[in-house]
Amino acid sequence: MAKQTRRRFLENSLLAAAAMAAAPATRILAAEKSKVIPNEKLGAAIIGVHGRGGEHLSWVAKEHANEVNLLYIVDCDEKVGQQRCDQVEKVTGHRPKFVKDMRQAFDDKAVDFITTATPNHWHSLVAIWAIQAGKDVYVEKPVSYNVSEGRRVVQAARKHKRICQTGTQCRSNPGSIEAIEFVKSGKIGQVKVARGLCYKRRPSIGPRGKYEPPKEVDYNLWLGPAPMAPVTRPQFHYDWHWQWPYGNGDLGNQGIHQMDIARWGLGVNQLSDSIVSYGGRLGYEDAGDTANTQVVIHEFGADKTLVFEVRGLPTPKYLDAGVGVIFHGSEGYVVLTSYSGGAAFDLKGNIIKQFSGGADHFANFLTAVRSRKAEDLNADILEGHLSSALCHLGNISYRLGEQASVADVKKKLASLKTNDDAVATFDRVTDHLKANDLDLDKVRLGFGAELAFDPVKETFKSNEAADQMLTRKYREPFVVPSADKV
Repeated sequence: MAKQTRRRFLENSLLAAAAMAAAPATRILAAEKSKVIPNEKLGAAIIGVHGRGGEHLSWVAKEHANEVNLLYIVDCDEKVGQQRCDQVEKVTGHRPKFVKDMRQAFDDKAVDFITTATPNHWHSLVAIWAIQAGKDVYVEKPVSYNVSEGRRVVQAARKHKRICQTGTQCRSNPGSIEAIEFVKSGKIGQVKVARGLCYKRRPSIGPRGKYEPPKEVDYNLWLGPAPMAPVTRPQFHYDWHWQWPYGNGDLGNQGIHQMDIARWGLGVNQLSDSIVSYGGRLGYEDAGDTANTQVVIHEFGADKTLVFEVRGLPTPKYLDAGVGVIFHGSEGYVVLTSYSGGAAFDLKGNIIKQFSGGADHFANFLTAVRSRKAEDLNADILEGHLSSALCHLGNISYRLGEQASVADVKKKLASLKTNDDAVATFDRVTDHLKANDLDLDKVRLGFGAELAFDPVKETFKSNEAADQMLTRKYREPFVVPSADKV
C-alpha cells in the first residue's frame, strides 16, 4: 500500500508538469563549454530512482520541467527503472530512455547534468565518472562512503570545472540560514559546543542469512565498488544502510544533515583534530552491523566541540529536538528541530527568536549550472565532503574500539578533555537504555579508539590501522581514481 501511495503521489505531482512539455528543446552542451544559453533547457539523467531518487524525479520532471528535459533514468533494478519511465510518460507524453549502466548516459553529450541517489557506496564514483564526462552533478548525502573518496570528488570538480552540489538542503532553507547567522553573530554568547541529534526509531532488519537479490536487479552493477558477496539481509533495498560494505549507519544516513548544520554553526571549515566514539547495536540481534546507539565527540582545537548522538531505540526528545541540532552558548542556546527552523532561548529557557522557512535546494543547483560559478552553490561539494567525512571519522573510531562495561566506559569518558560534559551525555544515554529495558550490568559497549587527526593532510597521526579505513579496496572496474587521475 505504501508503494502504491508513493506512486500515485508522484504521478499526481507530474500531472502539473504536462502543460510544460512543449518548452524549448534541450540544448547540447559539450564538455568543454563553460557557459550556457539562459533560455534553453538542460538535459538531465537521474541515477538511482528507487527511494530518494523519486524526489529527484519530481524535481526534474515536474517542478523544473520548464527548464529541464529528463533524458535518462538509470537504475540497476529494471523493474523500478521501467516503472519510473512509465510514470513520466503517462503524465508528460515523453518517455526517458532507461539504461542500467550509468556510463551509457555519461557518454551522451546531450546530458548536461546528472543527479544521483544511489546507495552510499556508489555516491563518489558516480560523481567522479560524471564529472570526468563533462557533466555537472547533484549528489545526495553523504557524498562519500569514506573520507578519501570524498576528497577525490572535490578534486575532480575543481580540475574539470564542474558544478557539484551536495544534497544537504538545509543549506538553502532561510530558516536554517537565519538560525546559523544568529549563532555566529554572538547573540547567544560564545558557542563552544554544537550537538547533533539523530533520535530516529530503527527496528530490527531481520535475521542474518543468505538471500537472493531481486531477479530484476543487476547485482554486479548494484555492488559496484563493494566486494562481491551474497545478500545477507532479508530486505534488499534500503536496509543496506545498516551494513558496513554499503552504508554508514544512521550517522551517515539521517545524521549527515545534522552533522552538516552543527559544523556550519560552529564555523569550522576543516576536519577535527581528535575523534572518539562509543556505542553499540543494542536491543536486538539482526543482519545489521552499524551502531543503533552511538555518540561521537569531535574536538576542533581547544575551544570547539561537536557532539553527535544516534539513538535507534524509542526515546524522548531532548530540548524538544529529536532529529535536530543544539548550539550551547554562554548566554543562551539555539535549537533547530526541523530542516527549516527552530528557536533561540535565553539561559532560563525563554524564547528569544524563532526561525522558519524552506526553499528549493535543487533550484540553487540549476542557478549555478547556468552561471558556471561554484560560489553560487549553497552546498558546494567541499562542504559535503567535510561533513560526510566527520561521520566517517566517527565510525572509524567506533569500529576500532574494544568492548567495555558501562562502568568502564564512564571512567574513560571522565578522563576526556572536552568542552562538553561527556559524563552527563553518557548518563543520558544509559538512562535511555534503561528505559528500553536493557540491563546495564550486562550491556557491553564498544568504546572507540581515541584518534588524533591531521585536518590539513586528512590523515591520522601515527595510526596505520585508522589510515587504512580512510579508503577501501575497490572492485575492478569500479575503482575510485587516485588524486592524480581524477
